[in-house]
Amino acid sequence: MKYLVMIQGSQADYEAMRGQASGNSPAWSEKEIQAMFAFMGEVNNDLSESGEFVDGHGLAEPAQTRFVSLGEDGRPVVSDGPYSETKELLAGYWVLDCESLERVTEIAARIATCPGPEGAPVYPLVIRPILDEGGDL
Repeated sequence: MKYLVMIQGSQADYEAMRGQASGNSPAWSEKEIQAMFAFMGEVNNDLSESGEFVDGHGLAEPAQTRFVSLGEDGRPVVSDGPYSETKELLAGYWVLDCESLERVTEIAARIATCPGPEGAPVYPLVIRPILDEGGDL
């Protein structure tokens, strides 16, 4: 079964990774950034070797985001980010093909241990089963 594993983040987190601390996100050092990338690379390599990795990517910062909705007149309304009303947005994802919910939960628990600076926000990972083409699990 395929699962979508999502991790959240905020604009402040992306800025912290560029060395700009804020009240909620301490600045990351170059060593901490490299440790995070090495950790994620190891996870992705292990998942590729096990045949469970289908796809996965980090996403650009919320400031690069656009929301598209329909206005009252039915015409598209486009809003640029970042969005003060939205504290957290999707920061990255994995599509995994795992034998069970228990297995994908083990993987998410491993991802949750990703290193970062002390005091950095810790976000839960969200696991969503992906429906097949017929809409079934």
